[in-house]
Amino acid sequence: TTLYNFYKYSYITINRANSVIDNVAAMKELDEDIRNQYVGEAYFMRAYSYFNLARNFGRVPMHLVPVRKLEDATVGAAKTLDEVWNQIFSDLDEAIKLTGIYPTPVTGRTDRIAAYSLAAISYLYLASAKESGVPQYADMSFNVDEYYSKAVEYAGHVVDDPAQTTYGFDPNLMDIYDVEKPTGPEHIFIMSMDRTGVSEGQYSKISKMYIPYIAGGTVYLKQGATDVLIPTHDGWSEYGTDATFYNSFPAGDLRHDWLFCKEVYDANGAVVASYPGKLSYPFCRKFIDPEFVGDKTSTKPFLIRYSEIALTYAEAAGPTAKAYELVNFIRNRAGLADLAAGMSKEAFRDAVRQERVYELAFEGKYCYDLRRLNQIHTKVTAAKEQGLTAEDVLFYPIPSLETDLNPYLE
Repeated sequence: TTLYNFYKYSYITINRANSVIDNVAAMKELDEDIRNQYVGEAYFMRAYSYFNLARNFGRVPMHLVPVRKLEDATVGAAKTLDEVWNQIFSDLDEAIKLTGIYPTPVTGRTDRIAAYSLAAISYLYLASAKESGVPQYADMSFNVDEYYSKAVEYAGHVVDDPAQTTYGFDPNLMDIYDVEKPTGPEHIFIMSMDRTGVSEGQYSKISKMYIPYIAGGTVYLKQGATDVLIPTHDGWSEYGTDATFYNSFPAGDLRHDWLFCKEVYDANGAVVASYPGKLSYPFCRKFIDPEFVGDKTSTKPFLIRYSEIALTYAEAAGPTAKAYELVNFIRNRAGLADLAAGMSKEAFRDAVRQERVYELAFEGKYCYDLRRLNQIHTKVTAAKEQGLTAEDVLFYPIPSLETDLNPYLE
């Protein structure tokens, strides 16, 4: 069901984007800048949807015009991965041409910087996948070094352009995850969800997924290094924390000490549950809303953060002065020392990839990092135990309901 909904709603988004591209572009009565912004954002959303579909399902059907009659809904899959990714880059180029840059971040909207960011992420994904020998990606037609260079170029528009002043590092680690600060400088693309929404989707339940079940009721968490208590509901224990990962953080890393909870309290500060013990795992606290209303919260998935683009630039560039500067800011913000100077390109990239593991934890990045580095079958315990190969874990199958309904899909 989860995969089917992911697939289905991706194509719903694509069809809506196609409708905007097809119809709004012709609305000459609209102010040109507004019209271009709307159409550019539609190109971005189509690219973003195919970006997610391509990473999960590979060669997917390519819908580039609105579905107006039943037979429009069934088209064949792309013949090659190149076809899918080339369309993604084409759409992002259109988004870059048409959109402006917001003077301050806008929740739920995208601009030219978001398009530059997604292009950089995409070029890095492909370059590292081909270099790592990932099946099918290894056969794509591009040059690895050229795509690493393109990742640097596009990420550079975000992190190495003095004229870009809307987005940047948030110096305060906790502010990045403050539910009341979704327009902070880190948030290049963040979903628009609010506890005042009427239906699910307008509000968020994501915090319930990370928090363990603690016998119901309100519990309290400490805020960072302070004794300030903030309330939260208990959860459904859906997304637990791997103990090996939790214990792997360097000593003094604030992303470990502040962004995981291993104790919860009552309103008076007395411990209600702790890990190990009644608390089944130390849980991620990136998604907490102290003003929750029942199950309704304003917690939002962090889709593209400035720090991710900084790490994208650094991994693609290798050990340049700018790359060191970006990675060291992230490490210093987390209470860690600078990376060792004078690393080789390979050692530096390995260090940046490890930094991604800690910095972007629970933000939906790690599985795709393992995929592009050809490591799922060697690092995921369940995959190793089942003897799965790199080809086995490359993509999910397109949901059977879709293949049953579409005669053009195998």
